[in-house]
Parts: sequence; C-alpha cells; structure tokens
Amino acid sequence: MSSASHTEAHEQSDGLATVAIERWQQQESQLLFDDVADEQPVALVYNGISYAVMMATPCQLEAFALGFSLSEGLIADASELYSIDIEAHDNGHEVQLRIAAQRMAELKERRRNLAGRTGCGLCGTESLDQAIRPTSPVVSVDLPSQAAIQHAIVTMENHQPLQNQTGALHGAGWCDLNGEIHLLCEDIGRHNALDKLIGSLSQQQVYLPNGFALISSRASYEMVQKACSAGISTLVAVSAPTSLAIKMASEAGLNLVGFARPGRFIIYNRSVQPNGNPEHANRT
Repeated sequence: MSSASHTEAHEQSDGLATVAIERWQQQESQLLFDDVADEQPVALVYNGISYAVMMATPCQLEAFALGFSLSEGLIADASELYSIDIEAHDNGHEVQLRIAAQRMAELKERRRNLAGRTGCGLCGTESLDQAIRPTSPVVSVDLPSQAAIQHAIVTMENHQPLQNQTGALHGAGWCDLNGEIHLLCEDIGRHNALDKLIGSLSQQQVYLPNGFALISSRASYEMVQKACSAGISTLVAVSAPTSLAIKMASEAGLNLVGFARPGRFIIYNRSVQPNGNPEHANRT
C-alpha cells in the first residue's frame, strides 16, 4: 500500500479493485491504497436471451460461463456450447453464449430470474418442484485418505492469491488423490467459484473420479448438486453441510466431508464402505 488523498476506485481485470482507505491503528490514522475484491454484475446471455445476472468476480469468465451452463443442466456436454464472447461494460460484464438449438428450446421452458445468486441460490424459483432438481448418480469411489484431505486443507491458502490479498473470496480447488491442488478458482460467490472450477475441469478434460473438490464454504444443497452434475465423486467442505446436501450426497453416491480443518474433519457420507461395497447401491 501507498499513501493516498482521494477515494476514487479503479477496476482491474485480475479480480481486484484498488481503493483509497483511511487506516486507523495504534491511535494513528493513515491514508493508503488497498486492494479489495472486485464485484460486478455478470450477465449470462444464451442465443441472445438474457438468462441470469450474477454478482461475481470478473475473472475466469469463460470457465464460469461453461461451468454454470453444465452445473445448471443448460447443456449436457461442453460440445453443446458453440461459442463464448465476453463484453465489458461500464457497469459490468456480459457473456454471450451460443448453445445448441435443442438446449435453447429447453432453456426457454425453464427460464428463471436468478439475479443475486451469491446468497440463496434459488432466487426466482417459482415452485417446490423447480427448487430441487434431480441429481444424477456419480461414480462411487473410495474416500480419499486422511493424509490427502489434510494435505489439501493445509495447502489451500497457498493457492488463493485473491483471498490472501482481500480476505473476501471463496475458493474451489481440484485435488489429486495425494491431496495436491492442481486447480483453484476464486470468486466472491461460493457457487460461482465452484462453477469456475467445473468449467476449468471440463476445459482440461480432467478425469474426475481420480480426485476430489475442496471448497472454502459450507456444503449446501446446491454445492452438492453442482458437484454431482459435473461428475465429481468427492466433495470436501471447510464448513458444515446441510441436511438436504447430506441426503442428496447419499442418494447420488457422493463422498461428502465437512468441517475440514487442520487435524480434523467429519465424514457425512461415504459412498464405498471399507468392505468395498457402494453404500448407496442398497438405498431406495
């Protein structure tokens, strides 16, 4: 930081905005510059029709748009997304996506107003039937080892440069079975961070049963739903899961771990028991 005498902020393309602040510490006041998390509206427009406006960190927007399209079931495969064009505006970003005609027809049938998804994730849903979408089963795999989970937890901070600079961003990381983090995406919204990760994994054609996702937030229903829709077999969350998230993880065969902190974590669902049998195979 350096001294400053005005309060005008300027936007950057790296997920940060620089603002002038007054810091009070040890009975002294200083005028400084500080980096804060960039938060802007991001409109997702499919074949010319606006579908959702999200408050997001405007970086990795191609991965975000692809991941959102996949995790929301708007497309079944990345091949159904033909092009992505990103337009910067004074008041935010617009992401123009061109998708297959059949998927666009289905999108029109279920079109919802999803503004403000950084919070509940279901804003604009009109009925109970719309609120909970079916979740496809995932490939059942053994729970990652305790050592792998712990290694990922203690090294996650090293992969979150924006969070380290601002203290305001969530992270969603992809870890191999040794707990090494190979990808990590950041955003002010936990849903957005996971969508960015899902998009990045799709772009790189990662084989998902050979690793696990680590998120810096709670594991709500929608985080589990997004993980399952992407084919992720294990989700590890720093904070708590919800009852519906646990139920859906059990039904889908997703390994679900919560309260993952140094030296401890809680297993809420294990898809393969120590005897090698998939736990969810006997569920009705």
